[in-house]
Amino acid sequence: MQKVIRTIVVLLILGLGVFVYVRYFWVFGTGTKAGTLNTFMKKGYLFKTYEGKIIQSGFRTNIQSIDFNFSVVNENVANILLNNAGKEVELHYKEYLAPLPWRGMEKYIVDSVYEVRNANTGRDVIMPRRYSQ
Repeated sequence: MQKVIRTIVVLLILGLGVFVYVRYFWVFGTGTKAGTLNTFMKKGYLFKTYEGKIIQSGFRTNIQSIDFNFSVVNENVANILLNNAGKEVELHYKEYLAPLPWRGMEKYIVDSVYEVRNANTGRDVIMPRRYSQ
């Protein structure tokens, strides 16, 4: 009887460990997003994290737009975004299934910046391809 209980407990602990890993640490997807950097700030009650939003235009006539909310963990990436509000940015992100409080409030974590351009001229302002350090 003890062996059965011990086996059930071990299986429950392993199952819980797999669940936590997949839910919070496994990278579900990666990709890039581009748009105008609308807001970027450091906020939070207990864990201060960098949170931002870019607006992706659906059409050039701005009939439709889509917001992309994200968090940033890397301090260098955060400094780049803090200095470039209102500009066109191209970002690389990782998608997790759920956020962690110390990682940010969003499930999308931006880990690098591909490009930053002036919104009016389209001229490159900064960035070689993929700056993350």
